[in-house]
Amino acid sequence: MASNGEQNQTSEAGRHQEVGHKSLLQSDALYQYILETSVYPREHEAMKELRELTAKHPWNIMTTSADEGQFLNMLLKLINAKNTMEIGVYTGYSLLATALALPKDGKVPRPRILYKENYELGLPVIKKAGVDHKITFKEGPALPVLDELVKDEKNHGSYDFIFVDADKDNYLNYHKRLIDLVKVGGVIGYDNTLWNGSVVAPADAPMRKYVRYYRDFVLELNKALAVDPRIEICMLPVGDGITLCRRIS
Repeated sequence: MASNGEQNQTSEAGRHQEVGHKSLLQSDALYQYILETSVYPREHEAMKELRELTAKHPWNIMTTSADEGQFLNMLLKLINAKNTMEIGVYTGYSLLATALALPKDGKVPRPRILYKENYELGLPVIKKAGVDHKITFKEGPALPVLDELVKDEKNHGSYDFIFVDADKDNYLNYHKRLIDLVKVGGVIGYDNTLWNGSVVAPADAPMRKYVRYYRDFVLELNKALAVDPRIEICMLPVGDGITLCRRIS
């Protein structure tokens, strides 16, 4: 008869066999250790409130993970970002992490392209945190908005950081436009580039329908970023995988 420890390990392994688990770590206990040791003790109270609010939403799998939110917040401070853009907004968790990292007295416009209606759920928390004045929205499909920005050469090289967490089938289309908008030395972050671990899963592996559908688009993006001479990249197993692209030319 298996011990309780062995039963827990078996159960834990079973949860990770289906491609679609949010955490890329094979151990739920290890992921919880990271959260309780590194993330939660210093989490901004507004971030905690929005995280807990989002967890109750039926589509909560779409949210940025708490460790990734912490990572984005620190990254923006490290690169002294002032002018940023976010493509794809769910309840606004990553957006709040970004807004909290930006300087309070910054005067540079910070457009965000609203893609998900659920942002209304997080807006009161963002307002309560006192950072809503840093956010300007363009609601609707992102590509037409990006085309307008690219047309005006004054926007070229004007962004310090751009975060993309939207429709994966358009990631490459976004990249073709964003590379002109981010400055040399600036960073573009593409979320979900390990796509629930499906990028290395066998073709017959059990996958949720949406994971299987977008998998090829994510693989295509990863291949394209790896050979793009205009950027240097770093793929990190944080959250669902995030690839940082630093523009070098």
